Amino acid sequence: MKKQLIRAGATIALGCSLTTGFAAAQSSISGTGADSTNTVSSTSSNTSTTGNTNALGVSNLNGQGATSGFAGSFRNTSGGAAHSGNAGNANTSATAVTVSNRAASASASMPAGFGDGSISNTGASSTNTVVYSSTNTSTQSNVNTLTVTNSNTQTAASGNATSARNTSGGGATSGNASNTSNTSTSYNVTN
Repeated sequence: MKKQLIRAGATIALGCSLTTGFAAAQSSISGTGADSTNTVSSTSSNTSTTGNTNALGVSNLNGQGATSGFAGSFRNTSGGAAHSGNAGNANTSATAVTVSNRAASASASMPAGFGDGSISNTGASSTNTVVYSSTNTSTQSNVNTLTVTNSNTQTAASGNATSARNTSGGGATSGNASNTSNTSTSYNVTN
């Protein structure tokens, strides 16, 4: 009877030693016996995808016209001076645009306890495997479309100044005609 109990105990011990152990991260495998197969496996995956689309347009349209009037001195005994005034246009445009897109960052940190698995005291001829796998993927896409349109049409005409058919005529002067246009456009895009 004692012999049968010893054999039964040995059979149970052999059966326990042939079992397979498997554990996830933060796990420990211990005491599985001889000829056992034991695996601790941890997998981590992080994916981040961000996109920015910026469409910026500036349009400066300027149309101006200036004309000074007619000045005349006619048929006078003593004619005075005839003066036509100045005609001028001025235009100033300034545009400044700043765009800043902050890129999102993919978290590359491992979960708590990642890589903390252990296998110990597994007995003779055991196969023990610890596997850690981590994948981090980050995708950033930026599309920037910037357009500037400047259209400036200006006309300036000084009027006529005439002194005619006077016994003693004064001077006749026509004023100046001028156009001025200044345009400044600045883009600053940071992705």
